[in-house]
Amino acid sequence: MRRRPTLVIMVKEPRPGRVKTRLGRGIGMVAAAWWFRRQSLSLIRRLQDPRWRLVLAVSPDAEGMASRVWPAHLPRVPQGAGDLGDRMARLLRSMPPGPVAVIGADIPGITTAHIAGAFRLIQRHDAVFGPAEDGGYWLVGLKRTAAVPAGIFGDVRWSTEHALADSVASLEGIRIGYAAVLRDVDEAADLSA
Repeated sequence: MRRRPTLVIMVKEPRPGRVKTRLGRGIGMVAAAWWFRRQSLSLIRRLQDPRWRLVLAVSPDAEGMASRVWPAHLPRVPQGAGDLGDRMARLLRSMPPGPVAVIGADIPGITTAHIAGAFRLIQRHDAVFGPAEDGGYWLVGLKRTAAVPAGIFGDVRWSTEHALADSVASLEGIRIGYAAVLRDVDEAADLSA
């Protein structure tokens, strides 16, 4: 029996100066927080689908768990401490049995077709990445038929053009598939693109 996969969306409380700060330097912190809130809620609505379980990974932990910003009917888990790799590794390890994919909420182009395609790739690979145009990635997923590798996301240069290559290197010896290339929004120029 195949288990229903889990899609985890990582979200932060949309407070000015706390979320999308690189974008905020270009358009203002209030505007960046407003954009993130609208973008996140739109993405969450679009990606609710019976083919997978949808979970919100919230930050900061206590505030995110109690937040009224996010839909109350969706399960939430705290992201916890550490850098992005620490938090994603914890999420990949802690979800219910079956395939898991983790995405950020700052990629306007994600559709249910992209997520379904990534879960199809996980059937044929041990891991899947959705590359971003800037050298990072918008999705990481694992089949999880074995333990999540201990060194996953070790020595990754986050927020650089090396993030994807470094993350792939942390999964040495694992079959990796690649989903569609999408654009994330990190800076003001990304909004117009």
